[in-house]
Amino acid sequence: MTLTKDDLVNSLYENLDIPKSKATSIIETLLNNIKGKLESKEDVLISGFGKFCVKEKKDRRGRNPSTGEDLTLDARRVVVFKCSGVLRETVNGAGQNDLAER
Repeated sequence: MTLTKDDLVNSLYENLDIPKSKATSIIETLLNNIKGKLESKEDVLISGFGKFCVKEKKDRRGRNPSTGEDLTLDARRVVVFKCSGVLRETVNGAGQNDLAER
């Protein structure tokens, strides 16, 4: 199942009893702040969840799959996510409990 922006808004709306317009504004502000930090090449650390980092990728050789022609792929920046130890343990612990119940 995919967690959407609308799911986040509805969660705030239902759990905190705030208007949907206010919940939408909170989620939009949060995501815009994260995007802004990443655009300026700053890391975003959310304790207990993980860290978003911008990494530089160099030019690299590639190949057009339809023509087989060699080409050079341009340098680019990518966003990478590294989960926290707490999140990793939670995810792995939940998976191990599921296997033990079978």
